[in-house]
Amino acid sequence: MGIDVEALIKTVGYTGMFIIIFAETGLLIGFFLPGDTLLITAGLLAQRGHFEMWILIPLLFVAAVAGDAVGFEIGKHTGPRLFRRDDSRFFKKRHLERAQEFYDKHGGKTIVLARFLAFIRTFAPTVAGAAEMHYPRFAMYNFVGALAWVLSMLWLGYIFGTKVDNIEIFFTGLVVLMVVASVLPGAWHLWRQRRRGVKGETA
Repeated sequence: MGIDVEALIKTVGYTGMFIIIFAETGLLIGFFLPGDTLLITAGLLAQRGHFEMWILIPLLFVAAVAGDAVGFEIGKHTGPRLFRRDDSRFFKKRHLERAQEFYDKHGGKTIVLARFLAFIRTFAPTVAGAAEMHYPRFAMYNFVGALAWVLSMLWLGYIFGTKVDNIEIFFTGLVVLMVVASVLPGAWHLWRQRRRGVKGETA
C-alpha cells in the first residue's frame, strides 16, 4: 500500500516535514521516505493555502543541509565497516554500493546531483564521508544541492498547484516521471559500457 503523502503532510505539519527530509537525506534508514514527493506535495498544498512558502523554504533547506551533514559524519566515523554490513529491513547495501559507483564517477558533484536521485540521495553524503572528502568542499556542495533541490521541488508543486484539479492523476504522472528519471542514467551508463565493449571487440 502506497503512502498518502498529502494526508501525511497535513497530519505531521511543519515539524514532521522537517524530520522526514532530515531522515531521508541523512539517515541510512530513511531511504524509503518520500523526499521528492513530499516537497512537491508541500508546494502544491502551499499554493492551496495549507502552508506558507516563506516558512517551508528555509525550514526544509535547513533539514536537507543538516541531514547531509549527519550522513557525512556517519560515513566519516564508520568508513569501510558500512560496506561489510549485512542487509536488513532498513538497510540495503546495494543502495550504498550504487552511491559509491556514482561518487567514483562524479566526485564531489555527486552531493549536488544525488539530491535529484532517489536512494542515491540518502547514501551519497555517507559515501563522501567514508571517502574522506574535504569537509569545506562537501559543505559547499551540500548547500548548493540542498538549495537547488528544495527550491525546485517546492516551486514545481506550487506552480502545478494552479493547474491540477485531480491530485491522484497528478501524482500518478509524477511517479511515472520519477521512475523514468531514475532509470535513464543507469540505462545510459549501461548502453555506453556495451558500446565501448563492442568497439573493443571490433578493433
